[in-house]
Amino acid sequence: MLTKRIIPCLDIKDGQTVKGVNFVDLIHAGDPIELAQRYVEQGADELVFLDITATVEQRKTFAELVSKIAKAINIPFTVGGGISTIADVDKLLNAGADKVSINSSAVKKPNLIDDLSKQFGAQCIVVAIDTKLDEDWKVYVKGGREATPLYTKDWAKEVQERGAGEILLTSMNHDGTKQGFALDITGWCANNLKIPVIASGGAGKKEHFIDVFQKANADAALAASIFHFGEIPIPELKQFLQKNNISVRI
Repeated sequence: MLTKRIIPCLDIKDGQTVKGVNFVDLIHAGDPIELAQRYVEQGADELVFLDITATVEQRKTFAELVSKIAKAINIPFTVGGGISTIADVDKLLNAGADKVSINSSAVKKPNLIDDLSKQFGAQCIVVAIDTKLDEDWKVYVKGGREATPLYTKDWAKEVQERGAGEILLTSMNHDGTKQGFALDITGWCANNLKIPVIASGGAGKKEHFIDVFQKANADAALAASIFHFGEIPIPELKQFLQKNNISVRI
């Protein structure tokens, strides 16, 4: 049985970690490097850093912070926000990131996925999909601010075909609500794609992780506020999952 991954997500705005509900109402959650080091000590499998206003403000993810993070931690980490060219990715990987996450730029220019996968290898390329359930699950861009005509299932299949190594799937309906992950769309993606799916949005209690691993078959689960504010310590979560026959790295 493949080991399931627990991934804290640090949303970065103006160099600090923030957290919101349904992508809005942001509150300060701490220094990203201090939080990252704490998560390494607690046994996080990977980390994700998202510069959440980079696309909207049309600026690049700051490589300087990435470099500081790389020096401070020893587990894989993914960086996203405002990435739109091969040069952007090259800069971030050289600064020490293990993977990059692209979202709005992939929707705008799908060939970017092919180009990045060929240049750096699929293992480095995560496509983040922010999705919202209206009459069906649709794709949103620009930090969840802008709807697209894309259906999530179709887009997920396309990004796999274009060479993405992993999908980070965030349900905007569930984000920050602590009511549980979006099991239906996560399950569909996990069961219909060959690449790993990271579930994001809605973690509120330990049982939610069991649901997303067992019922939706996600490869990894990402959460933010429950980790940032100490509501669920990662060691406690992993022991709970292990007791419930879910394979995790302790």
